[in-house]
Amino acid sequence: MLFKEIIGQNEIKARLLRSVNEARISHAQLFLGPQGSGSLALAVAYAQYICCSNKKEDDSCGTCSSCIKYNKLIHPDLHFVYPVALSKDVRVSTDVAIEWRQAFLDNPYITLFNWFEQLEAENKQAVIGVEESGEILRKLSLTTYESDYKIMIIWQADKMNAASANKLLKILEEPPDKTLFLLVCESEDQLLRTILSRTQLIKIPKLTDEDITKALIERNKISPETADSTAHLADGNYAEALLLINENENAAQNLASFQKLMRASLKFDPKAVLTWIDDVSATGRERQKNFLKYALHIMRESLMISYADTSLIKLGIEEEEFVKKFSPFIHANNVERFIEELNKAYFHMERNANTKILFMDLAFKFNELLNLPKPI
Repeated sequence: MLFKEIIGQNEIKARLLRSVNEARISHAQLFLGPQGSGSLALAVAYAQYICCSNKKEDDSCGTCSSCIKYNKLIHPDLHFVYPVALSKDVRVSTDVAIEWRQAFLDNPYITLFNWFEQLEAENKQAVIGVEESGEILRKLSLTTYESDYKIMIIWQADKMNAASANKLLKILEEPPDKTLFLLVCESEDQLLRTILSRTQLIKIPKLTDEDITKALIERNKISPETADSTAHLADGNYAEALLLINENENAAQNLASFQKLMRASLKFDPKAVLTWIDDVSATGRERQKNFLKYALHIMRESLMISYADTSLIKLGIEEEEFVKKFSPFIHANNVERFIEELNKAYFHMERNANTKILFMDLAFKFNELLNLPKPI
């Protein structure tokens, strides 16, 4: 992965290049950026630049032996860790290494949802388990094969369970010589404080609408008008922009599901609520979490329609039509509670809560909140 292949993020690229050219490479770094910002792609490009044997001032050469292997993710001194769905056959990342290489090469802006769809494991919990930590320690105990550095990239580092994270604390603090940890994470809230304190933080911002528009025109060959409206809806998330272009069906499903839940909750129709719960419980856990994120998005846009500049709204045509009708139900007396309940549901979903109980509780809470009177 070359830096020039990464969308935008010029300030971050310059910072990473300086750290290598000035020999100030920290042994443990945390690439913290929202989904679709390119944090994983930046980590891979950074690792490639460090190992390139014919570096340019602003990028890897792309043609040396090291770069060729990096371009295929087969460099012997590059190691990846990522969440998996634990099973009898899959215990650690290397058990699905072929699938991972293909997934990243197909889309360097891959999301956890995309990854678990590819694994056909949507109904399972994403986790980096304690066995993975043992595998990390084993790999890093080996000598380097070709490069000066052994590099370990841990994607979605916040998915490490407590036992796994605690097992890595010592090696993060005192790694073997010429060993580099690059942790990639979307939310620092889920990461152990002890992990955070042992890493150099690199904050990666959302992409600008201009950067996404340019990328969509150049890479996806779509019209400037479509690219511009898609970038606006994506809100700095290139992965979301690709989803909007290539998979509108998922957004339509989320909208339909949200409409059914709100209608069933408003007057609390038990039969409709139970039918909705059965339908949503049949989908995978990652898709359920994706729905909760979508619901938070709709709440935000509903509030924007009621209280802010409508030019800030990021909705598709069908979504906007629905939200204009739904927005009167979202107001100052209930919006904080709505957001709190959705975030709480997402938190418990991450911790393997019973789906049917969780969504039934949410429907009861929504019935109460939808019927709260607007402030005078």
